[in-house]
Amino acid sequence: MLQAGPLKQRIFGLENEYGLIFSPKGGVYLPMERVLGCIFEGLIPNSWPSNAFLANGARFYQDTGCHPEYSTPECDNILDLVIHDKAGERLLEACLPAAEERLRADGLSGEIYIFKNNTDSLGNTYGCHENFLMRRDVDFWKVTEQLIPFFVTRQIYSGAGKVLKVSGKTQYCISQRAQHIHERTSSSTTSSRSIINTRDEPHADAERYRRLHIIVGDSNMSEFATYLKVGTASLILSMIEEGYAVEGMELEDSVKAIREISRDPSLKKKVRLDDGRQLTAVEVQRVYLDRAQEYLAQQAHDPILDDVWKRWALVLDKLDEDPMQLVREIDWVTKRHLIQSYVDKKACDWDDPRVFLLDLQYHDVKRTRGLYYLMESRGMIERVVAEESVQRAMSTPPQTTRAKVRGDFIRFARAKNRSYTVDWTYLKLNGYWEETILCMDPFSAVNRRVDELVSQVSGLRLER
Repeated sequence: MLQAGPLKQRIFGLENEYGLIFSPKGGVYLPMERVLGCIFEGLIPNSWPSNAFLANGARFYQDTGCHPEYSTPECDNILDLVIHDKAGERLLEACLPAAEERLRADGLSGEIYIFKNNTDSLGNTYGCHENFLMRRDVDFWKVTEQLIPFFVTRQIYSGAGKVLKVSGKTQYCISQRAQHIHERTSSSTTSSRSIINTRDEPHADAERYRRLHIIVGDSNMSEFATYLKVGTASLILSMIEEGYAVEGMELEDSVKAIREISRDPSLKKKVRLDDGRQLTAVEVQRVYLDRAQEYLAQQAHDPILDDVWKRWALVLDKLDEDPMQLVREIDWVTKRHLIQSYVDKKACDWDDPRVFLLDLQYHDVKRTRGLYYLMESRGMIERVVAEESVQRAMSTPPQTTRAKVRGDFIRFARAKNRSYTVDWTYLKLNGYWEETILCMDPFSAVNRRVDELVSQVSGLRLER
């Protein structure tokens, strides 16, 4: 497993919306709000239907379309982000037995399924949003112009894979989100989904920072894919912020290109640039890879960024040679291999209903049932972080960011059975010290006012 090293200061976060299905015994219809309520009760006792923050600093809530959504706590290194992203899966998985028991107690027997994916059988989509704190003094629009070709082509190692019917023909696509992207940039996350969302809520000092909000990516089961997805984006963002521009890579039609790339698992499709050149997704990525190498050569050694670059280079080489070499690392490749093996074994076609079921089951977060986890249990998946770290992150926030202050405060309030109000940037113990405690610095794991409150209420300071 990798060991976290110091990174250039940046805050990362992932928001994952999960698919939810209740399969009743006896065919009884049950509103998803009721099912989701039972899941909430397992995570946040007595707080349904409001959203809430957890003791590990994360936020759990209901999003549009009755999807449970888990937002990681603020992380200042990529490995912590991978760990806390996985912790969200484990927390939801842990709620399933008690949620099903609550329904049985009401005479509603059945199984609850939670899927970490991005589309349902009706063609609806729900997101995986990436958040990067970035400098306010850098021209946002110049940054986005340089980032869009990168995000359009990044799917070749971050896509989750999808069996999709296009014009009546079943085909395998690299990305689940690609077909639902309609704009280059937009402020909307539903009606006109874009590659880069322009929402600017830094949850920090707005004079110094803004938020880069990326909604084009897929939810990943693979830790390797999450690590590379976020790591490469962070590396490219740092590079551009510091003046290492990537020029001349603008695509003629970014929306068209992202769909064309997704529908070609051979990775041979060329997309047209503004200047008339035509390049494959791998070739576009190599331009960014080479520029990143120039950038890193001028920086102090950083073990994580260096590792991201090395893995990125290796992945591009293998994608160029034969994508199936990455069956242990990349979700869309792993799933394609799994389904192809099944099709070969059963001598069926790709439009067989069982194929669509396999596609969905790959994303089941229940480790005794999900196909990704069954493969992992057999040593067929490469992990990036230790399971012990994931288990710890279910209740413990990152120790180097504002999330630690939030988590400590929540644990304290619950231990004292006190009502409290929490958001990303403030904390409040209701009915006592009505003053709102602001926590505007996401890099600070210590807050003097919270320490004072804890000391006055309990006479004890939280251990640091």
